[in-house]
Amino acid sequence: MAEKKTKKIKTEKKDEESAVKLTAGKLNVYDLKGEVAGELDLPVAFNTELRTDVIRRAVTAIEANARQPYAPKPTAGMRHSVETWGKGRGVSRVQRMMGSSTAAQSPNNVGGRRAHPPKVEKDLGKKINKRELMLAKLSALHATSERDLVKARGHRFDEKLTVPVIVKDDFESIKTTKEAVNALASIGVYGDVERALNGRNIRAGRGKMRGRRYRTPRSILIVLSKECEGSRSIRNLPGVDVTTPSILNASMLAPGGDPGRLMLVSEAALQTIGAWKR
Repeated sequence: MAEKKTKKIKTEKKDEESAVKLTAGKLNVYDLKGEVAGELDLPVAFNTELRTDVIRRAVTAIEANARQPYAPKPTAGMRHSVETWGKGRGVSRVQRMMGSSTAAQSPNNVGGRRAHPPKVEKDLGKKINKRELMLAKLSALHATSERDLVKARGHRFDEKLTVPVIVKDDFESIKTTKEAVNALASIGVYGDVERALNGRNIRAGRGKMRGRRYRTPRSILIVLSKECEGSRSIRNLPGVDVTTPSILNASMLAPGGDPGRLMLVSEAALQTIGAWKR
């Protein structure tokens, strides 16, 4: 009986491995009018197992390493002329303003210093291996080709589209935002931009006072082969991120560590991505 059980377990593992290793499929190539202009094979770079744990760890490290150190001024709350009364006066032993009974400068007083303020020299980053970063990027790239994952992330697009959405290189020559909106609407992905626009709301907490009052959901990730006129005309759309293959990372492909972002990529950019290796 024990031998039969071990055989079953081994066969189940083999089935799982074969299910993870996906074969390259066909993807449609769309022009600016939304019509199918050809077909392409899905590059081998997309044929990577989905590792949500590695993606989450990589995105956490990328966001941690992008944080800007901050701290209050070293003399903040310390610019007072104070004295200590000592004990025996029936009051707490905090520092008092000279010639007054007003408490000052101590951490528990109004206008006083902070007890343990953040320090600029503190290292806020997280270490992660380069191969782990690459695995996370390829795994998040694979998630962009899974229709169910893209839908589960909340993206809206035409049911007839193949994901990731591949467009002709003419998309990179778009000069105005109006042309970009018309092209995205013709292809069938502009509904996701409208979702981001309607989902824009006021941030909760203190962040609304610190230059980040509104929070906008992430929409389409547009990957172009290079910095061009098309990127400048598209980047103002709500929730849309425009990037190139050299800058692309797991944080862009899976914002917040959640894989399955809707990606629109040009043919030239897809060729560059297809050359990625673990």
